[in-house]
Amino acid sequence: MKKIELLAPAGNLEKAKWAFMYGADAVYCGGKNYSLRANADNLSVDEIKEACSYAHSLGKKVYVTVNIVFHNEDVSGLKEYLIELYNAKVDAVIVSDPLVISLVKEVVPNLEVHISTQQSTLNYETCNYWLEEGAKRVVLARETSKEDMISILKNSNVDLEVFIEGAMCVSYSGRCVLSNYFTNRDSNRGGCSQICRWDFSLCDKNKNLIFDDFTVTVKDLTMVPHIPELIDMGITSLKIEGRMRSIYYISTVLSVYRRIIDEYYETGSVSNMEKYAYELYRCSNRESKVQFFLEKPGMDDQYYLGRKEVTNKDFLGVVLSYENNEITLEQRNYFKVGDTVTIFGPNKKEIDVKVEYIKDEAGNLMDSARHPCEIVKINCNCEVFKNDIIRVKF
Repeated sequence: MKKIELLAPAGNLEKAKWAFMYGADAVYCGGKNYSLRANADNLSVDEIKEACSYAHSLGKKVYVTVNIVFHNEDVSGLKEYLIELYNAKVDAVIVSDPLVISLVKEVVPNLEVHISTQQSTLNYETCNYWLEEGAKRVVLARETSKEDMISILKNSNVDLEVFIEGAMCVSYSGRCVLSNYFTNRDSNRGGCSQICRWDFSLCDKNKNLIFDDFTVTVKDLTMVPHIPELIDMGITSLKIEGRMRSIYYISTVLSVYRRIIDEYYETGSVSNMEKYAYELYRCSNRESKVQFFLEKPGMDDQYYLGRKEVTNKDFLGVVLSYENNEITLEQRNYFKVGDTVTIFGPNKKEIDVKVEYIKDEAGNLMDSARHPCEIVKINCNCEVFKNDIIRVKF
C-alpha cells in the first residue's frame, strides 16, 4: 500500500527546506502572483525552481498555488507564468478557477492539476467532474464530513487531499468577503485581513449592547486522533495549513504528524495520542477542534463570545552546532541556568537537558539568555545536530 502523503505549507524557500527536514513528503507554496496568501513572503520563480530541485533530490514534491478568484485584470501574464512553473519542474499547480485548467491544457498539458479547497468540493459528482476536466487531485472543503469522504472514495477515482491542522474560515472554505467590505482588501485574491478575528460589540437595532467582545471567528482544526482512520479510508494526502506560520510551528506540527503516520504504518496503532495532541496544543496560540469530520460543529467550536490567544514562548532556540558536549545555539526566547529544556529534531527522539551553564560567544558565563537571536552556548551530554529545536520542557 502506498504511504499517505504529509503535505506542509511553505511561505518562503527557507520554510520549504525546514518542512522537508522535519518530515514533509511535499510542500505547497505561492508565487509572487495568483496566490491566496499575498502577505506571506512567497517565492519568486527562481526560488520555486530551487525548491523543486532541492525537493526532487530528496524524492519529494512541490505544488504551487494559482488559486485566486481571477478578475479580468489578473489574466494577463498567466499563460507565461504557467510555462515558467512547468519549466521550473513543479509537480502540480493548485487551482480554483476553470480558466487556469483550460490554460494548463493549452500551454502545459503535462502539468498536473489539483483542485483547490476554494472550490468547496463536498460530493463525488463534483469530484468526478473535476476528474473529467483533467484534475488529478481534489483538495476537499474543510467542511467535509467523514461520511462524505467515504462516499466520495467509493464513487470517484480522483485522489483526495484533506486538511488536518490549522486555521478554519468563517465562510465555506475561505470564500469570505469581510475583508473586502471592512478594509477594501480582497480575501479571494490573497488579501485577507482576518476581520473575523476582530473584537466586535453586538447590539440590537436600537444600539443597546447585547454582547461585548463578540467575534465571528472559528477555532482551529486538529485531526490528531483521526489520522489512522484517514489512512485506512484511502485518503491520498494530509494537508497542514499555515504558510504564514513560524518555523517552530511548522517543525513541531510536522514532527508530530510524521511520528503518528510512521508509527501507525509500522505497528498498526498509535500509542500516547494524548501526548501528540498536547504537543500541538503547546505550539499553537489558538484553541482547536476536530470540526466537521464527525458532526456539524456547534457553538463550542466557535469563539463568538471572545477567544483565548496567547503568545507562545516555548521556542527557546535553534541548534547551530555541537562540539565537545556543548551546543552553540541561536536563542529565541528567555531561559536561564537551572532550567530543563527539551531538544527535538528530525534525526532523534526528544531529549531533556538541564542547563548547567550559559556562555556568550566570547565564553563569558551568563545567568540567563535574554536577547532574541543572541548566540549562546549551553552544556549537553547527548549528541545533537544543526537545526534541531530547543523548547521548554513540558
